[in-house]
This record gives sequence, structure tokens and C-alpha cells, in this order.
Amino acid sequence: MNEPAPVQLLGVMKLKARVVRPMTEHRLPKMPNKTFFALLSLLFMLRLSAQSTITVIVEGVINDQGTINAALYDSSEGFLKFDKVFAAVSSAAQEGQTRLMFKDIPNGTYAIALFHDKNANNALDTNWMGIPKEKVAFSMAKMKLFGPPSFKECAFELQTDKTLIIDF
Repeated sequence: MNEPAPVQLLGVMKLKARVVRPMTEHRLPKMPNKTFFALLSLLFMLRLSAQSTITVIVEGVINDQGTINAALYDSSEGFLKFDKVFAAVSSAAQEGQTRLMFKDIPNGTYAIALFHDKNANNALDTNWMGIPKEKVAFSMAKMKLFGPPSFKECAFELQTDKTLIIDF
């Protein structure tokens, strides 16, 4: 490093001093508040809009007739109502095990209801009392003696990709 050249003033020798700030005083350029909050908001929205995949493995499929239909619900108010389905998937039935996937699902609380549509008519066939003739199953819960389980009983949290095994 070059030393500052001495300067002579009125016969007194003085050195040119170089001002060096300590590392703790070096600062980043100041960012306007609007820019900072815009970046912070963008990061927050990206975190909220995280998308995940739910893989459903259906065990106990008795034959390869028809399809396995699954509905994903995001609230108790619309649970098991056809017009309130958040997302739906269907796959050809495979004896033993059938795999379904819900893709690009935002993080949140969900419940799944599914059925084996043996005759592939895209409807859950029931008897005259409304009892299903085709196999039905739910995430996290089983069919009750007198009706289906509630959303709360079937609900699960989705934060990252998730695999659920559901037995008929």
C-alpha cells in the first residue's frame, strides 16, 4: 500500500491522513421502502402459493372393472357435495392396487372421498335407501355404520407432496 505523501505547512511536517471506515460501518445502499415491501410481499405470496402433489394408493381393489374416482374437498361445508369438489381424478381400476394423483394443489387442509365405479357410469350407484352399492372409501377415516365420516374425521394437512394409502 502506498503511504500518503507528507505535506509541510508552516514549517511543520504533517502527514496526509486517509480515512478508513471500520468494516462495521460499511453499509449497503439504502433501498426505498416501497421496493423493500414489494419484495417482501412477493416472497410471502410465493410461499402461500406453494403447490404440491397428492398421490393416492387405493388398496383392496377387487377387480379391474370400471374406474376408481376420487374427489378432493377443501371445506366441511361442501364435503361430499358434487358441486363443491375442489379437484377430481379418475383412473382405470387395477385389481389389487390403483394409483391416483392430484397435481398442483395449494397447501391447506383437505379430505378425499373415492369410490370404485364398476360399471363406469361416472356415478355412485346406491340402493333405494341411498346406501352405496359400489365400494367407497375416505382419507383418514372409514365409513360409519349409519353414514359417511365428517370432513374433520377425513381431513389431513398438505404442506409438501404427500402419499396416502386408502383401503377399500
